[in-house]
Amino acid sequence: MHANPHPTIRWREADLEHSARWRSEAGIPPHRQVAIADDRLSADAAWQLLASGTALLWRGDWQLARQLLQTLSRRAVSRPRVAGGKKPATPAELFAEHRRQQGRRAALLGRLLVPLAADYRVPLRRAQDVRQACLEVYGPAGEDAVVSLRELLAVISAHEWRKKGIPVPAVEGRIYPHYGVFSPVRGEYVDLVARAPLPASGDLAFDIGTGSGILAAVLARRGVRQVLATDQDQRALACAGENIGKLGLAASVEIIKADLFPEGQAPLVVCNPPWLPAQPSSPIEYAVYDPDSRMLRGFLAGLAAHLTPAGEGWLVLSDLAEHLGLRTRQQLLEWIAGAGLQVLGRLDTRPQHGKAADRSDPLHAARAAEVTSLWRLGVSA
Repeated sequence: MHANPHPTIRWREADLEHSARWRSEAGIPPHRQVAIADDRLSADAAWQLLASGTALLWRGDWQLARQLLQTLSRRAVSRPRVAGGKKPATPAELFAEHRRQQGRRAALLGRLLVPLAADYRVPLRRAQDVRQACLEVYGPAGEDAVVSLRELLAVISAHEWRKKGIPVPAVEGRIYPHYGVFSPVRGEYVDLVARAPLPASGDLAFDIGTGSGILAAVLARRGVRQVLATDQDQRALACAGENIGKLGLAASVEIIKADLFPEGQAPLVVCNPPWLPAQPSSPIEYAVYDPDSRMLRGFLAGLAAHLTPAGEGWLVLSDLAEHLGLRTRQQLLEWIAGAGLQVLGRLDTRPQHGKAADRSDPLHAARAAEVTSLWRLGVSA
């Protein structure tokens, strides 16, 4: 008999010991303290239990569980403070405390749990049908499970985005993001790639870290005859393949599993790495946070070897990390020069997303100053 390879969560209910498969896409281990909760539990009592480290397995009404989570989410919002109750003195301290608070908030809210039946039905009153959403993320069903309500709502949200898609004028169609794959909701970086002057030889391009396939699709729409789009995440590869197929670009774009570069050289190599050097805490955050700037530095270090003699590398990067004190402009320029590269030019744009104008955002000052750039890089003479 083979051991169950999946983590198991255990709890006591009606004087009996119970267990089920534990699902967590973020890799959070099963909670050790689990209490049963239903509609009779007040928000205050729920907060106290969750804050003490006790997870709550919900047995009441599905809609009331969602309302409770919303109430707890509002309560969990607070302004950043450092030791002693003082405000952070520097942008880097502000960002670090903001991330710590995000982590604490996610941990607390993630302790509100719901059951999933073996066929992905939610066995709660007034529960919505989540079967297709769960199938897309978790794969084939087969056993009873327990999952964080917060994660399950993210799975449902991803399913809705995947159904309706996001209109992107630059690709003359829609992009359908999958769970855990970054959605192209910030259009400024797409517009930069759509309007930057293409190199004279436009027959081949590499798209490094393609994600949803959005930039590969933009290049193909602009007339690049062959685009090799790479990623190492299986969900991103599936997402990009689906989007390229729906856009009718499969003859022009090849999706390849690779850590950064495919083999060979190209006259154009494009990369939009995660913009902030920090540790991700969930699957979707890998598109936003790049630990120790690994992908950025890897792209720069390998670019010269994968460019044809007169080729260009397009680095699409926000300077938000600079405004937050996480990386300096001088450091970026040193990495570029150290990789045997030179700056041929740069296109800049201002973000249009809501957070740039939201003064209640703890990081508002940095976001308001943010500039997103397309760096045109070439091999040093």
